[in-house]
Amino acid sequence: MLFSHISDTHLGLQQYGLEEREQDIYDSFNQAIDISIKDHVDFVIFAGDIFHTPNPSGTAIIQMANALKRLKKNSIESFFILGEHDISRMRATPVPYVYHNLEFSKYVGRGEPVYHKDVMIVGFDKIRKNELESFEEKFREIDALAKQHNGHKILVLHQGITEVNQFAAELNSSDLPKNFTYYAMGHLHDKSVKQFDQLGGPLAYPGSTEMTTSEGIKETEKGFFEVDISSKEAKPNWIKLDTRPQFSTKIEDDFDTSISKMLEKISTFDKKPIVEIKIIGKDIERDVVQTKISEIIPQTLHCSWKMLQSEDTSSVLLNRPARIDEELLKLAINSLKSEKLANFAVNDLLPLLSSNQLDQATQLVIENFEQFKRNGK
Repeated sequence: MLFSHISDTHLGLQQYGLEEREQDIYDSFNQAIDISIKDHVDFVIFAGDIFHTPNPSGTAIIQMANALKRLKKNSIESFFILGEHDISRMRATPVPYVYHNLEFSKYVGRGEPVYHKDVMIVGFDKIRKNELESFEEKFREIDALAKQHNGHKILVLHQGITEVNQFAAELNSSDLPKNFTYYAMGHLHDKSVKQFDQLGGPLAYPGSTEMTTSEGIKETEKGFFEVDISSKEAKPNWIKLDTRPQFSTKIEDDFDTSISKMLEKISTFDKKPIVEIKIIGKDIERDVVQTKISEIIPQTLHCSWKMLQSEDTSSVLLNRPARIDEELLKLAINSLKSEKLANFAVNDLLPLLSSNQLDQATQLVIENFEQFKRNGK
């Protein structure tokens, strides 16, 4: 038996305000669906952040619906949970629930086991740090159920694990139920497979299916897992997707030669790349730089550049993942002196404002203000 593990598709994201980037998101997602169908997987797991905002565009909603319809036509079931980008504090049904109600896909985010043939699947929607304590008992309950089940047991979570990424973690591996044979993770955008002695199977992050705003610009690969559960062990195989090239370059000397090499590299790509250029040095005139950069810009979909007098003083942070949303949340908490308000501002209000959904943002503020008045806090 084979299943696909796909996460962090962020359907609807329009990076840099470019329609081409929105289409890139759909293209990579549909590749994953096409490959899953071609390889005759038995089912698909979507591990959260299906959409980029809780109020996705009609195009994004239709893209997901068409993908699920194609899976259904090929007798492939699918299961999903919600990530923080799918969840709104507005009093409204999350959009992905529609797919469950229409029986296009099965929602498994409440911690209640569902069974596909002899496979037990349990999932939890994104758990915030301040909610973790209340989930300890739920974890114990599903662990006991998993221990009694003879077939494969899959736990689906949209969480950061400390041993994988200490800067974007809510849980340690030791906090997880122990008796599952595969841990289908979402939230972290880089692929990773870890095996912990105390867990019954691999803990796997497929990463996002395309580069997103929070990851910066870098040369990397994107994909998803196909997991073979024909034997007692779950064996994930990572499938690379064909995505738009991205790279960041640092130029410290021989500016003209470096630009020529960049143009040569760009010419080898089938798609116009996304490029970031950092120019370090005091002796290069800005007019000269702008002239040379103007040769590169038409060859790229998006090109950002900056001049630095010396190595960036924040380079000590470069080993940290580019998780801008986490950094924004920390700044918001420091500024607002309230984790609840900061979560509201960064996770609920900001995505709406950044996608120009002003009416929804206004409604959200009004509803939360009314709740504030009722509760007095």
